[in-house]
Amino acid sequence: MEQLAEKSKKREFVKHPGLGETGIFHTKADGDPLPDSQLLTFALAGNQNCGKTTLFNQLTGSNQRVGNFPGVTVDRKDGVIKGHANTLVTDLPGIYSMSPYSNEELVTRQFLLQDKPKGIINIVDATNIERNLYLTIQLMELNIPMVLALNMMDEVRENGGSIHINEMENRLGIPVVPIAASKNEGIQELVDHAIHVAKNQERPGRMDFCDPDHDNGAVHRCLHAIIHLIEDHAKRAQIPLRFAASKVAEGDEEILKALNLNQNELELLGHIIQQMEDERGLDHGAAIADMRFKFIKEICDATVVKPKESKEYARSVAIDNVLTGKYTAIPAFVGIMSLVFWLTFGVIGTWLADGLDLGITWLSELVDLGLTAYGINPVVHSLIIDGIFAGVGSVLSFLPIIVTLFFFLSILEDSGYMARVAFVMDKLLRKIGLSGRSIVPMLIGFGCSVPGVMASRTLPSERDRKMTILLTPFMSCSAKLPIYALFTAAFFPRYGALVMIGLYFTGIVTGVVFALLLKGTMFKGEPVPFVMELPNYRMPGFKNVWQLLWDKAKDFITRAFTVIFVATIIIWFLQYFDPRLNAVSDSQDSLLALVSGIIAPIFVPLGFGDWRISTALITGFMAKESVVSTLTVLLGGSTASLSTMFTPFSAIVFLVFTLLYTPCVAAIASVRRELGGKWAVGVAVMQCVIAWVVALFVNLLGIMMGWV
Repeated sequence: MEQLAEKSKKREFVKHPGLGETGIFHTKADGDPLPDSQLLTFALAGNQNCGKTTLFNQLTGSNQRVGNFPGVTVDRKDGVIKGHANTLVTDLPGIYSMSPYSNEELVTRQFLLQDKPKGIINIVDATNIERNLYLTIQLMELNIPMVLALNMMDEVRENGGSIHINEMENRLGIPVVPIAASKNEGIQELVDHAIHVAKNQERPGRMDFCDPDHDNGAVHRCLHAIIHLIEDHAKRAQIPLRFAASKVAEGDEEILKALNLNQNELELLGHIIQQMEDERGLDHGAAIADMRFKFIKEICDATVVKPKESKEYARSVAIDNVLTGKYTAIPAFVGIMSLVFWLTFGVIGTWLADGLDLGITWLSELVDLGLTAYGINPVVHSLIIDGIFAGVGSVLSFLPIIVTLFFFLSILEDSGYMARVAFVMDKLLRKIGLSGRSIVPMLIGFGCSVPGVMASRTLPSERDRKMTILLTPFMSCSAKLPIYALFTAAFFPRYGALVMIGLYFTGIVTGVVFALLLKGTMFKGEPVPFVMELPNYRMPGFKNVWQLLWDKAKDFITRAFTVIFVATIIIWFLQYFDPRLNAVSDSQDSLLALVSGIIAPIFVPLGFGDWRISTALITGFMAKESVVSTLTVLLGGSTASLSTMFTPFSAIVFLVFTLLYTPCVAAIASVRRELGGKWAVGVAVMQCVIAWVVALFVNLLGIMMGWV
């Protein structure tokens, strides 16, 4: 058995010239190469914040969001490697070990053990290599062909450090390729090595990381005794033997259950582990971890020339003294976000939106003249001008505001600041029953509730996950921005940024109050402890920022010409005809007025009981931007008529209601996918009720204070 266990350690190395200057060592393949028709599947695995998602984008050209805070990779994401049609690479969640303590680790382990990819691309942060290699040696125990990508090597070199690539390859027994994913350096060489090891099924040349001379060989003897004990069981369970032995020694209950040992074998296993603990003076988990870190230290001592303290690290420490300081963190956050809103709604975004609105108005007038000149049917004429141009055009005019806001947010995200926000908010969130980790889905929720709800999957506890999903819709999504922009331009042109800050603050405060109610009733208990890594501050990558802006603009335009386009035509039709399908001269006689008039009394206590407002709110269930297009259509294409329906104060009450009422159908559907149908219905009803109650409170407060 000892010989079997040592077999992988002594695998023969052979050189493969022609694959680049690095990665010349490969282990001799056990069998024939895979046929050319075989699909080569790869798992892309690594720690959080090591550049994994950036590498995935470089490999596949995938339009995936890139960021510095944990939780970006929520689902399994697949892509074909560029130039290699018969490949498929899967971007797995960022993890630190192969122990299933979190959802990310569980997803990764299940994929590697059950889907059995043909190769693993393990990306590590070369500026923090010791911590990253802890995952590497666990991946190697899976006995899957593997290549190591040393990312951020440009930073290592800039700070005077270096890594002896060939020596590291020789000691690990896998190809090692230096890359800089953000600069697209070394990517092609990495692809060549990955395809080579996968096609030839060249498995790691080393999987035994415990030195028999360390600590009197206690861990070494323990692992090899376990290997001998579980070998047949691991084969039947289709779990790599060395991986299974390490996990059993750690006390991994899932692996132990899968091995299905009998009572005598379990007792013997207990004796083996107990003897190791007695000899080592550590519990089993600490002993295995110590064994791995000693091996990693030997590797790093032999291969890594440590750089001086990096400029990025020194700069990050200096900036963090302010942005994460005890007394300065919250004021800094408020100041930064206030500046973003002021630039978006008071300077840049509004100016660009006004320019686009003038262009759309000019085009609408030009089309109007053309339709009139050609004597187009009045019904078709009205549909195009009063329906499509008035509805879709009014929504499109707010595109610059959306893009401007996300330009600034993407800079904050890509620079590393958003990771600090999670750290800063941990203490505050704990007071309402959540951990700092919950801030990630909530921050995403400010962009869109759908990915915000989905991002809650990364939370380790069911309690935290459910609470976060229920609170995320209180974060004002970007789809509501056109509503805010329309009303602030009409009623508060000089105070747009202030109104925006007030609305976002109202949503957050309402969410906090609701969270306190949940904490004291449905979700009693303490949140899971929050530990995260703060990446160094970095200059935002132009490609990442541009990609995010393009995604947001494309999504907004797609919605404008799909859901909003259809909603606009339906609204135009219903307000153009009466129940007998006769054209009406007064929209109050239309089908729409008849239906919406039934619902309108519900909003009378809030100060806006007009049937047209009810119609706009109903269409908002499909897409929040439809509120703007509907009002524009019903007002004959002129938003100046808003003053006939609202006073400045009733406009505030309306904005509060739209801020808090039920999110769009897509968001409710995502809640249903995560929690089930009953929870989805509950969220829809709950948010309507909360929005109505809060709006009523604001209206009554205004009446009492004489603001109405």
